[in-house]
Amino acid sequence: MKFIHRLGFYLGGFAIGLIILMFFLNGKDASCDYGPNARTVKNISSKKIAYSENTSSVLYSQSIDSTTIIKLIQFGNVNFSESDTKAEPCKVYQIENTYKEREVIMRVKNCSLVATILDFKIEN
Repeated sequence: MKFIHRLGFYLGGFAIGLIILMFFLNGKDASCDYGPNARTVKNISSKKIAYSENTSSVLYSQSIDSTTIIKLIQFGNVNFSESDTKAEPCKVYQIENTYKEREVIMRVKNCSLVATILDFKIEN
């Protein structure tokens, strides 16, 4: 069998497999969170969010609600070089994002049951 025929059969089977896969995964909430950033953000997002006193006052003064905080965490980038990933029992991560075209930096203490936002800064 010629190479072009084998390639055609391979691509045809691959295309059919993709169509079947799309049919089964359509409408499901399947995700491929294999990177360290995605796993960390997903882990923090799945927990109850608590706020330190300092953070609560900053959020109140900036009129930022909990829904906005959750979105900032979900779509944020974890800065692992500024995070304390070796801390026991709770690791501390620095999450960076933008809000109203300004840089936001959060320090989140990620424990087993709750994630506490220790620090929240909006840079100009």
